[in-house]
Amino acid sequence: MMLLCLFFSSTLLFAQNTKVKVSGQITVNGLPIPYASVTVKNSAQGTNADDLGKYVLNLSEGEIILEVTSIGYRTQQQSINLVSGTNITVNFTLIEDILGLDQVVVSATRNRISKKQAPVIVKVLSPKLFSATQASSLADGLNFQPGVRVETNCQNCGFTQVRMNGLEGQYTQILVNSRPVFSALNGVYGLEQIPVSIIDRVEVVRSGGSALFGSNAIAGTINVITKEPTDDSWEVSSTLALIDGKTADRNVNINGSIVSDDLTSGITLYGIYRNRDAFDANGDGYSEITILENNSLGAKAFLRPNDNSRIGLDFTAIREYRRGGDQLDLAPQFTNITEELDHNTIFSGLDYELFNDARTNTLSTYTSLQYTNRDSYYGGLGGGTSPEDIAAANNAFGNTKDFAFVIGTKFKHEFKNRNVITTGIEFQRNNTDDTIPGYNRLVDQKVNSLGVYGQYEWKPNDKFTALLGARLDHIKVDGFYTIQDIERTSDVSETILSPRLTLLYNITDKLQFRGGYARGFRAPQAFNEDLHISSVGGEQRFVILSENLKSEFSDAFTASFDYSKDFNTTQTNLLVEGFYTSLTDPFTIVSTGASLPNGSILEESRNGSGAYVAGANIELSVSPISSLFFQAGATFQKSIYKEDQVLFEADGSVPDEQNVIIDEFVRTPNVYGFLTSNWQISKAFKLDVTGNYTGTMVVPHVVSDSGFIDLVNSESFFDLTTKFTYDFDVKENFHIELSTGVQNLFDSYQSDFDTGATRDSDYIYGPNRPRTLFIGVKFGDF
Repeated sequence: MMLLCLFFSSTLLFAQNTKVKVSGQITVNGLPIPYASVTVKNSAQGTNADDLGKYVLNLSEGEIILEVTSIGYRTQQQSINLVSGTNITVNFTLIEDILGLDQVVVSATRNRISKKQAPVIVKVLSPKLFSATQASSLADGLNFQPGVRVETNCQNCGFTQVRMNGLEGQYTQILVNSRPVFSALNGVYGLEQIPVSIIDRVEVVRSGGSALFGSNAIAGTINVITKEPTDDSWEVSSTLALIDGKTADRNVNINGSIVSDDLTSGITLYGIYRNRDAFDANGDGYSEITILENNSLGAKAFLRPNDNSRIGLDFTAIREYRRGGDQLDLAPQFTNITEELDHNTIFSGLDYELFNDARTNTLSTYTSLQYTNRDSYYGGLGGGTSPEDIAAANNAFGNTKDFAFVIGTKFKHEFKNRNVITTGIEFQRNNTDDTIPGYNRLVDQKVNSLGVYGQYEWKPNDKFTALLGARLDHIKVDGFYTIQDIERTSDVSETILSPRLTLLYNITDKLQFRGGYARGFRAPQAFNEDLHISSVGGEQRFVILSENLKSEFSDAFTASFDYSKDFNTTQTNLLVEGFYTSLTDPFTIVSTGASLPNGSILEESRNGSGAYVAGANIELSVSPISSLFFQAGATFQKSIYKEDQVLFEADGSVPDEQNVIIDEFVRTPNVYGFLTSNWQISKAFKLDVTGNYTGTMVVPHVVSDSGFIDLVNSESFFDLTTKFTYDFDVKENFHIELSTGVQNLFDSYQSDFDTGATRDSDYIYGPNRPRTLFIGVKFGDF
């Protein structure tokens, strides 16, 4: 019996001695980094540091690579040889990730992955950038990426859209928390409805490399990720901007987070109030920038029932009112021209994640919805006072109800050889009911899509990664569209396979090559431009789908070189990316030259003969020291129709009017770019300088009641913003930040706006505001 006990005791002692205690501390500039992640590379073993940056691991003997990651810092690795029966101390000194090269993103593969390891180029817009550019909404901050440009398309209502790689807004898939619930209706005004104060980050994937999120991601994907609760904090901020030194734009933001001590639950709450007065640029009594009121409330929460599961919930309610035109103090039907929109929108989502102990299997189930109820007015007297004008003005009220819903499940398995397989199924539904009874205007559209996708991430070695995926969508469109005495229907039932292939090759530790191909399609339906109504000659301009509209297909190719190198304390990164996207049967909007019975102008969405977009994005980032940062990017491109495209089709009623044709995309400059810079002058003082350049482009200008178009070559613009910030501590957990600056410092702004009641309200281009002064204050524990 004694021998047996001795045997078990020695066995237990031996087992204990085979474990090696590895401990240490993680710091930066001598200060601890709390809650950093410490893992053994290529294994599921790991832990998190405590609030003093200290960690302890018990590991088996052998050679390992210990890796430390923390948000805002560059990943650090150390190779160590563990000998049984010994303890070892391994400390890490982190370097601030000023260039954001080691950020974790989800838009590349639908899984969390480091930007540097992602086979698709993912660019991240952070709250720091939104603050530097004095952005109030998502629309203000998207311009600061290569290949991305936000433009305003209407003087009366402020309709904005984002163009990626030269393609219009409907070619971009906009996601909210990785879910495709940003509908076509939200694409009209939604970019200005999402305030930056609720955004944690925005991930941008150019071209079709993110096709697994949906086949509409032809130009790319913009993934808006709202703030997560990470620690106990609160802040209140307020800004006042004076457009052209006289028109007020007021903002108040409140944010607060509470997280449990054991980090198993947390919630973030936020509220926004914005009030902007209308701005008249040329003194004709008609607005170029609309009245805007935005009241938003939201929350995002998580709960970890145990170590292997997580539940997430988010909710945002937005009430936005906007109005443009003339005589804004009168009821809209008594004005010459008014476009008035009152939106009530809800975004909500629920997700559940389940992991195994080794974190090699992840099962996610999610559902999200968006609902918008919009009251609208598009009309006015049109400059006349006859009984017919008054009757028409009273008939311009409308209502829109829009519902988007998505439910899905995703499974990820990581093999021992580090290869990853991801599969999932997703159902999407979008119902739009847009009515203006007085115009007999109706868009009654139901779009259902069932998608099944699969993706295999193959990593045969540390240098090479291949991502092969495909999405099979069955889409059904049931649409009924009327305007006056014209009716159209859309009855589509299609099953489409959209493949995707991307490659990553690490040529050296400093130089990476990425290349990819993706196919996409869009079924015949009403997109954001079709749901926007503008005024020309005092009358409304409507878009309707043409008969026998066919689906549009795309083939997108990309190739890039990404070079990163440190020169002593100087960090640098250079990205050169080429892109080519071919469109088959592209949807184009053609002015028919015909007037409706009430005098309104009719435009049709038709299939074009084919088109392509080709170009290059270049981006350079440099940080000589941790307190100084520069970034600049430029896009050089061509957007060409393969055959001449008709923009205006003369009907012969006006002798001097002929067809207007063009061989390039309108409103698309061949050159555009951005710059950002940040100088932390001292602990308290900071200077941000940011800017956008927009090259010349062809802009359509309607010059007659029939819709006849003059093609105008616009001037180029350079919009520069400077912001000076002073930050000080009242006490340990109470900080105050004061800021001031000038947007569009050089007042680079359009100078040839149309005037009066009969103006073409779509004839607007360039920066979205003239020179604007601003001041701000923020206080809290941030």
